[in-house]
Amino acid sequence: MKTSNIRRNAGLAASAIALSVTLAACGDDATETEANDTTPSSEAPAEEETPSEEPTESESAAEGAMAQTFGDACSAVPTSGPGSFDGMVQDPVGTAASNNPLLGTLVDAATAADLVGTLNDAEALTVFAPTDDAFAAIPPKDLEAVLADKQLLTQILTHHVIGEQLGPDEIAGTQDTLNNDTLEITGDAEEGVTVANGASGDATVLCGNIPTANATVYVIDQVLMPAA
Repeated sequence: MKTSNIRRNAGLAASAIALSVTLAACGDDATETEANDTTPSSEAPAEEETPSEEPTESESAAEGAMAQTFGDACSAVPTSGPGSFDGMVQDPVGTAASNNPLLGTLVDAATAADLVGTLNDAEALTVFAPTDDAFAAIPPKDLEAVLADKQLLTQILTHHVIGEQLGPDEIAGTQDTLNNDTLEITGDAEEGVTVANGASGDATVLCGNIPTANATVYVIDQVLMPAA
């Protein structure tokens, strides 16, 4: 072989070796770059804060509605729905009473006397609400006569209403009614509350301090009769 061919082949071999080294170096750099690119970020994305939802005034009142009542008959009030304590606190007193299964006759009487709207529109009231059994204790003929006499019926019903909201710790004493007369009330939530009712004796509060949107209700076992 000629010397020129040997030198040329040696040069080609050296070039090939140099190219291989260069390509290998580039490959190592690329691998290192890819490895760096796949390294997870040390900073986690910020989590979005969920705004807290504050209960509305009516929701807060509903949560404490049952807790503030007293009396054995409170257990007869529905535990859910419009006629429950949580339901009644959402409505004005005329509407709330219409949803309570204990007060059907009272609502009929208030409707006959055109008083439901008056009760609903009042700003603050305390209402003594006779149960259906209390009305049933009145002889049927007498009850029919009262329901047919709008003026007398209005006097009787407004005799059950005080023009301000009174809790069990402030209800005792002589209280003025919307019939322009008074009620004599004794007791409190611990001892029980009674209302003087003339010859019939004392009416007993069966379930008291029931909140509605505009009134405090005391369910009683007698229909209160105003003095003649």
